[in-house]
Formats: sequence, C-alpha cells, structure tokens
Amino acid sequence: MGQQVYQHTFANGLVLLAERMDHVRSAAFNFLVPAGCAFDPAGHGGAASVLAGLITRGAGARGSRELSLALDNLGVDSDESVGAVNMRFWGSTLARNVPAALDIYADILLRPHLPEEELEPVVALAIQDIQSLEDAPQSKVMVELRKRYYPPPMNKDRRGTVAELEALTIGAVRAVHASRFRPNGTILSVAGNVEWEPLKEQVGRLFGDWKPGATDDATPQPHVPQSAHIHKDTSQTQIALAYPSVTITDPDFYHARAAVSVLSGGMSSRLFTEVREKRGLCYSVYATHESLKTQGSVLAYAGTRAERAQETLDVTLNELRRLKDGISDDELDRVKAGLKSSLIMQEESTSARAGAIATDWYYLNRVRSFDEIQAIIDGLTPAKILAHLERHPVKNVTLVTLGPKPLEVKE
Repeated sequence: MGQQVYQHTFANGLVLLAERMDHVRSAAFNFLVPAGCAFDPAGHGGAASVLAGLITRGAGARGSRELSLALDNLGVDSDESVGAVNMRFWGSTLARNVPAALDIYADILLRPHLPEEELEPVVALAIQDIQSLEDAPQSKVMVELRKRYYPPPMNKDRRGTVAELEALTIGAVRAVHASRFRPNGTILSVAGNVEWEPLKEQVGRLFGDWKPGATDDATPQPHVPQSAHIHKDTSQTQIALAYPSVTITDPDFYHARAAVSVLSGGMSSRLFTEVREKRGLCYSVYATHESLKTQGSVLAYAGTRAERAQETLDVTLNELRRLKDGISDDELDRVKAGLKSSLIMQEESTSARAGAIATDWYYLNRVRSFDEIQAIIDGLTPAKILAHLERHPVKNVTLVTLGPKPLEVKE
C-alpha cells in the first residue's frame, strides 16, 4: 500500500513534494513557511498570528472580497495556522482546481496587500482569542505549562499579550512578512489525483523568482524548566505536567508513542480507567507525546475538584511511573490497532497525506512510506516498550497548576 512520493528542490530552496493518489478525485496542498511565532520580534508577540489573519485579506490583483470569492468559486476549503516554527497554509479542493488554487496562493504568499484598514478587526479577534482562555482553564494551563517547560523561543505563545497586540502596527506586521517569508525553508506538499510534471512546472513558474532570505533557525536557548502555581479562586484545579522523552528522529519514537497510547488511548486506557473510572477523581485526564526538532516530551493533563487535586496528581504520576512495570499483550494489541487505524485513515485522506509528507520532510528530510511505518508498528512488543521506558523514565517533571492551592510532586 502507499504511493510514490515525488520530491524536487528548486534553485531558491523551495521544496516541492507530491503524492499521487489515483483512487480519489480531490487533492490537498499544504505550505509550511518558516514564519512561526518563535520568530515574533521582541515586543511584538502575536505578530505571526495577526499576519496569518491579515494575509488572505487581499493579494495580487484581488481585494479581500474578490480573493474570498475566487477561492469559494473553486470550492477550496482552506485554513491558516501558526505553530512555533512554521506558519501553515492548507487547502483542499477537486484535483482539477488545484492549479488555479495555487495561482491564488502564489499571490497570497508573495504579494499580499496586508491592508492597514483591516489591522484593527484582525487584532480585535486576536485579543478575543487571548480573553477566551480565561473561560477555558484546561487550555490556559497547557499554554502556561509550555511557556515554562520549553526553552525560548520555542515557548512563545502564538497569541502574544493584549498589550503587545494593541501596540502592533501595520509596519511591524509587514516587516515580519518581508523578513520571514522566503523559499528556502518553505515546503509545499500536494497529495491527491495530480500529475507530477505539470505540477512541478507550475510551481517553478509561480515561485521560481521568489528570492531566498536569511537562513536563521529557531535555536533553543539554555533553559531550566520551572514549575509554577497560578492562583485562581475556583472549586476546580487544573493540573498540567511535562517530562522529557524522545524526538521523532529517535529510533525509540514509536515505542514512546505506544507507551503514551497505553496510558491515554481511549476509554480502556490506564489513565481513563484508573484515575477517572475506578476512583472518580477527575472529569478529564490524558497524556500525549510532543516532538520538536530538538526535544521530545510527554505532556499530561487532569482536571478535578480542588479538594481532590493532590490525590489526582499522585495517582496520575503513579500510573505514569508504573507503566515500566509491565504492559499486557491485550494493551499492546489495542495500541497497535489504534496506530494502524490512524495510518490507514491517513492514507485515504488527501489532507492528511499532504500534511504528513510535509511534516516528515520537515523533521526527517525524507518521507516515510506506509510500509515502513506499518513494519515498525508490527514490530512493537511489550519488551521493547519497557526497554524504552527504562531508558527514558518519568523524571524531571515540570508541574503547572491552576486553582486555589498549589500541589506537590512526590517522588
């Protein structure tokens, strides 16, 4: 199973990836531009997010409304998002409409209007995004955890602060576009019923004259993670914690993912069963694996009543730590089924494939085949996962809590 992935690097550094999927009539495209929030200038937090909101409000010969209508007329489902390192532009439509959509996106990326009169409403939406965190304590505590756990500049929040947003000028936003949008470091991936040679020719014509820019990267600075308590007079406590794991480039990566899936892979997972169902300690609990280029981590969350918060933390940490004592064949079978199901569903989605091949290239400088990943999943055993957990135990836990009283990590 799986199709050939084509790859070409243009003279200016732009990487084009394409996977032909004969069985579909649609196609998706995915731009990763090295303009994430880690590059927000000092005092201009949130600039990348505002740029992402402003960049589709007119480009090339089209004003804001004309641009929206052009994409709607092509049936393009699209989105823009900002990560730590990359700004992502995604679109999906019928395969025959992809060339016209790429024509429009060449204008969006290279020739946006960034109109000053649109700045105020975009900033207002960004401020609402920050304020909405106060009504979403689960999201807020995870944001605060990442600020304290990850090293600068990887710990920047894409939202910035209200003060930074209110002080943001159109000149500052345009400067971010001018300095960060460059072909070297940008990845364009396309998946669906597309022909490679015409696609490569069009992308070369549209983006071949794009001038390379500075090759600086988001280099993590020396940092010691800091635990913290954020006081909030409420009947609930939000618990967020993180500790080191492996990156996506590590041979242990899928062992780490499998271990986390035993903990948090559905209603039969250990955290759900032990912390929520058996003890009734919390209304929500999960763990997840995150990988940056330079750092892998396990993050976990639990939300509970304040009077049971310390017990919830103790039980959650105990489940994380005792995983190394044994994993059953039934647990591993469930994990394998989940990983394979995700892999198969990805193979059937043009959007998922476009995202996956771009992500693989960003992290690995190559694209993994379906067969390669399936072989890794098939090769997972309890013994291999436990050996990984011995090499990478739960230690150096960073804890951030939000609620009436601080909690303690007990060794």
